[in-house]
Amino acid sequence: MNKLSTEKRAMILRLLVEGMSMRSITRTLGCSINTVTKLLEAAGTYLGEFQDEAIRNLPCTRLEVDEAWSFVYAKQKNVARAKSAPAEAGDVWTWTAICADTKLIPSWRVGDRSAATAVDFMDDLRKRLRNRVQLSSDGHRPYLIAVEEAFGGDVDYAMIVKEYGNPADDDGSKQAHRRYSPGTVNGVEKTVVVGSPNLDLISTSYAERSNLTLRMSMRRFTRLTNAFSKKLNNHALMVALFTMYYNYCRPHKTLGRIHTTPAMAAKLTDRVWKLEDLIAIIDERTPPPAKPGPKPKARPE
Repeated sequence: MNKLSTEKRAMILRLLVEGMSMRSITRTLGCSINTVTKLLEAAGTYLGEFQDEAIRNLPCTRLEVDEAWSFVYAKQKNVARAKSAPAEAGDVWTWTAICADTKLIPSWRVGDRSAATAVDFMDDLRKRLRNRVQLSSDGHRPYLIAVEEAFGGDVDYAMIVKEYGNPADDDGSKQAHRRYSPGTVNGVEKTVVVGSPNLDLISTSYAERSNLTLRMSMRRFTRLTNAFSKKLNNHALMVALFTMYYNYCRPHKTLGRIHTTPAMAAKLTDRVWKLEDLIAIIDERTPPPAKPGPKPKARPE
């Protein structure tokens, strides 16, 4: 079986995490959609496994969490009349956590916005931490259940709720054509839920900015395009690939040192990884192809 070179596979991964759609990659590099799809499946699977094993015993002290909306196959309101919609079609939410000090994304979940997904997400996050942490979230109520289930009282947790107003024109009137402009923040309310969090550090700004990076770096998260995910599994695999690239390969300018990635700041590695390093992990974990069985004996004439 023919296999693309390491350099070309690394280029496919780079284009995937830099905001190109799969079809655009096939046109740019002259490869088939099956090639891109199979590489995404392998990358998401094996890099997700690697992160699950490696991102443990973290020294984080302050974490923020948030959810990013997207959809699979069709928006929830359109699923009923969508043609041949799969069972997982509709709105989907990507739950992410970020360490405010290292900018590491230690945990994420793709699912609905229910309490069950919140509990699963928080339980996974807690297992990766070494210390008691200060945790901030928005006012989404399932967090109350999830934090209690995962941390009990061993956390300093607070919610921050921002009150948004509609964007207004210069004359003060609100127009429909401004609906894609960001809302103005009219007020902020901070509520301590458990423990003794530092009130000055209660914030979800890093998590919201991280979700902006997520939305800009993966084409399937870009609004008002036809590059949205058609399958939930591919959506989750792309998130696993992106977080690996973000944590290990992409230097974060806010860390104060040149060429420092979140994984380096969290002491998970001592160098900036290259995409070729990700390809090496994929190759190492990919099982060898099955050997062909014996050929059937020819029937006697």
